[in-house]
Parts: sequence; C-alpha cells; structure tokens
Amino acid sequence: MKKEEKLATKNTAMLYLMNIAKMVFPLLTLPYLTRVLSVPAYGVVTYVKAVMQYMQLLLAFGFSLSATREIVHADLDKEKLSRILGDVQVAKLILAVCALAATAVITLAIPMLRSNALFVALSFLNVMLTEMLADFLFRGLNKMEVLTVRFVVSKLISTVCTFLFIRNDTHLLLIPIFDCLGSAAALVLVLVEIKKLGVRMAPSGIRESWRMLKESATYFASEMATTAFGALNTLLIGIYIDAAQVAYWGVVMQLVGAVNSMYTPITNGIYPSMIRTKSLGFIKKILIIFMPLVAAGCIFCFFCAEWILTLVSGAEYAAAVPVFRCMIPVMFFSFAGMLFGWPTL
Repeated sequence: MKKEEKLATKNTAMLYLMNIAKMVFPLLTLPYLTRVLSVPAYGVVTYVKAVMQYMQLLLAFGFSLSATREIVHADLDKEKLSRILGDVQVAKLILAVCALAATAVITLAIPMLRSNALFVALSFLNVMLTEMLADFLFRGLNKMEVLTVRFVVSKLISTVCTFLFIRNDTHLLLIPIFDCLGSAAALVLVLVEIKKLGVRMAPSGIRESWRMLKESATYFASEMATTAFGALNTLLIGIYIDAAQVAYWGVVMQLVGAVNSMYTPITNGIYPSMIRTKSLGFIKKILIIFMPLVAAGCIFCFFCAEWILTLVSGAEYAAAVPVFRCMIPVMFFSFAGMLFGWPTL
C-alpha cells in the first residue's frame, strides 16, 4: 500500500506541475488577449473554444479512463501495449470523422460560427492533434512526466507566438494556427517517447476498436455529464446573446476552469493506484486534507471577485462580477464530485 501511495503521490505531483502550467499559460494570455482584441472578437474566441470542448470530449471518448485501465492491466507487455495503442488511435480516427461532420453542421447552423468558419476549422485541427497524443498510455505506465513536458512545450510555443505576433482583431486566425504549431511539436515529442518505450501502433482491426468504443461509452457519458455544462451554457448564450456577453461569460468560466484544474491532478494521479488497491481510506485521507483548502479558496474568491476580474481581464470585464460570484458553489462542490467519481466508484 505504501508503495502505491508513493506512486500516486509522484503521479499527482507531476500532474500538478502540468495543471499549474494549464493555469499559468491561459492566465498569461487572457489579460493580453482581452486588451488587444475587442470584446466581440474575444467573444468569438471564447465561443469557438466552447464548441471545441464538445469536439474534444467526443474525440477523447473517456479513453483517459478506460484505456488507462487497459494499459495498467497489460502489465508492461509490449505486444499488448502496442495493440491497445493502435486500437485506441483507430477508434479516435473513427470519432474524428463523426466530430468533423458535427462541427460542419454546427458551423452552418450558428451565425457566429458561420462568419468565422476558417477559425473553427483551424481550431478543430488543433483538437485532432491534441487527442492523438496518447495520454492514456503514459498515465497507465505511471510516466506522468512525459505528459507534463509535452504540455509545457506545446503551450510555451503557442503562448510566446501569441505575445510576439497578435496585436489586434485582424490577427484572430493566428490564435488557432499557433495552437496547432504547439500541438504538432508535442506530437513529435510523444512519438519519440513511444519509440523509446519499444511500443508501436499495432491495431488489431476495426472490430477491436469498436469494442473499445463500446466499453468506453460509459466513461464518455460520465465525462460529458460532469464537464460539458459550462460549454453548453456558452453555446446557448452565443445563440441568443451577442458576442460581448459571451466574452464576459467566457472570462468567468476560464477562471472557474483554472480553479477546477487544480483538482484534476489529484483525481487523475490516484486513479491508477485505486484500480489496483481500491482503498477507501486513501480517498478519505485526501478529502480531509483538501476540503478545508477548497473552502478557504472559495471564500477568498467571493470577497475579491472584482479585484480578480479587473486584474486578469481589465476594468471593462468588471461587469462579470455577479456571474463569477454565482459560480463559486460550483468550484466548492466540484472537488468532492470529482473525487467521488471514477477514482472512488
């Protein structure tokens, strides 16, 4: 048990480094983009990202949980690992075709997307590149450092390019282009690491990929239910309200997402160990340690909401303070919801 706890601690630490990077890079670019882009233009960025969250969920299809379990059970057998890797990637290609069709329909149906179709297409390309990075393989092998390094490299490229080249609304298309460059660099790093492991993509065939899709459907439904509500709200707001209001909502959701991203290293870090040990005592220990910290953070956010929004996004986004305060209960209950989700159940 002690060995598993140490391994889970190491995984959680590496995932925390990655999630700190997930917070730092967007919080670096958010104040910059909200100041160099007009509010309607930033609303377009927010809206397209909300739509892409659904496409990313579809392409991920819960494989970060189901395929991670398969990798753990493969017990370092390279032939099994190669088959699992190949079958999952084939399944993701099948999902990519479905996601592309869905994106095309949504783009034609919603005016804000239709008028920014090329931005949508480039954003979808970035989602495809991101979802081919085989995170499940490294999670299952307890090599979280690979995920951390490739993520930092990817975001460093896109962030530096954003500061160097994006100056106004005419540079809007550069945002997804730089994201694609970063994701492509991350993919190269991942392929190098896979080669070092002696693993290759060796799919068993469409039938096995289809079986994996069916087995992962439950995980997909769970992730869709627990993570897509924010994107759905943004999607509906963009249909009925103008781009400026979408921008206000998007800033709030990005801050809420930054807080929630602090929780995922814990749940993802202990997931492989919980598959092996099923220790409820471990879950209880984590809950006792972290819930007081979560409560303190939520209290701070309530009383300092205006200062936080003004600092991060600029004075023109202070109008979003009431919305931010209404979302604080989400930040509080999300930790327990995530902890009692797949790691426990």
